[in-house]
Amino acid sequence: MDNVMDRLGKNAKQASKTLSQLDTKAKNTCLQLMAEKLRKHSDRILRANQKDLDKAKENQIKSVMIDRLLLTEERIEAMAQGIEQLIDLPDPIGEIEKMWRTKEGLQIGRQRVPLGVIGIIFESRPNVTTDAATLCFKTGNAVILRGGKEAFHSNQVLVTILQGALTELQLPSSCIQFVEDTSHEVANQMMRANAYLDVLIPRGGENLIKRITENATVPVIETGTGNNHIYVDEHAQLKMAEEIILNAKVQRPSVCNAVETILIHKAVAAELLPKLEKRLAPHHVVIHADEQALLFLNKAVLATETDWETEYLDYELAVKIVQDADQAIDHINRYHSGHSDAIITDSYSIGQRFLNEVDAAAVYINASTRFTDGFMFGFGAEIGISTQKLHARGPMGLEELTSTKFIIYGDGQIRE
Repeated sequence: MDNVMDRLGKNAKQASKTLSQLDTKAKNTCLQLMAEKLRKHSDRILRANQKDLDKAKENQIKSVMIDRLLLTEERIEAMAQGIEQLIDLPDPIGEIEKMWRTKEGLQIGRQRVPLGVIGIIFESRPNVTTDAATLCFKTGNAVILRGGKEAFHSNQVLVTILQGALTELQLPSSCIQFVEDTSHEVANQMMRANAYLDVLIPRGGENLIKRITENATVPVIETGTGNNHIYVDEHAQLKMAEEIILNAKVQRPSVCNAVETILIHKAVAAELLPKLEKRLAPHHVVIHADEQALLFLNKAVLATETDWETEYLDYELAVKIVQDADQAIDHINRYHSGHSDAIITDSYSIGQRFLNEVDAAAVYINASTRFTDGFMFGFGAEIGISTQKLHARGPMGLEELTSTKFIIYGDGQIRE
């Protein structure tokens, strides 16, 4: 098999040189055109998406996963608005973080620069295509996108539309490229494309991320799975807890910021659990409960050790009764994926302990985990939610797609 990455990589390297020199006005002009083209070609996008949906139904993919794949006029408009929000954000490229003078008279500064060429391997959601492509473009990075076969037609059309904006403005179309071969062999080529890729970002399920982190020779920024928790404290407003849990579980259960495990203080379990079960029943949520929680529920099943470790991405929920905040925090730090965890409480001191002691990328007091999202955080979009601690953590916006270099001004200094 030909090495697809040789062609795509060489084109991306060349394009990145042009892209890194574009000023903010030129980038924003192109981004606006991309947003307009998405709106203009929405019918074309929906036709391509329907091909993917038909194939998914033929393959009997779960309805919640089909929802991840689905595009609508509203979702296309949201994608266009996400691009326009990027336009309004400051361009980090060229920003001088700080400047100082040494005793030898050298003036030294640290400047933000593009990473270079970014490879992204992702699954399902077609909006990742426009989010990733435009975030990379705004930060002067060329990008090579490799989506999953389940969204092939949607991704192909979206990239073609974005490339159309580049071509119209006489910019290299290879600033944004799409890998049309969805085989594992080409994915493996991307993992080993050190000559071309400066960083590789996986975005998808646990198996995809594990395979890439274990096999890639290209530096990887890991976007993690979302085994997220909500702890309902004894000082919680229980009506608030109901609303937050309902939102975090059923609004869109197939996404990585949905809640998967609820921990409930023993003092409020008897009152909260029956009400919670009633609220979840219309959505047919399967509750996996520990032995204590089962006493207050009608249709739950007994939880196993595996349930505490599971990212369901479906209408399923694990529930456990805990003795206190200490046990809740210990449980979360043992089983969570480091993505998003929340506490419902009116106690300032317990809330602050939770913020300080839960080791996650996003930690909430009295709010749904569904807010862990680049758009909701004001980043315009996101490349993914990083659960690692080096370079980037949490929703990855513009700054996370940059590096820095030192710039030094002298007037003839030599080192003695």
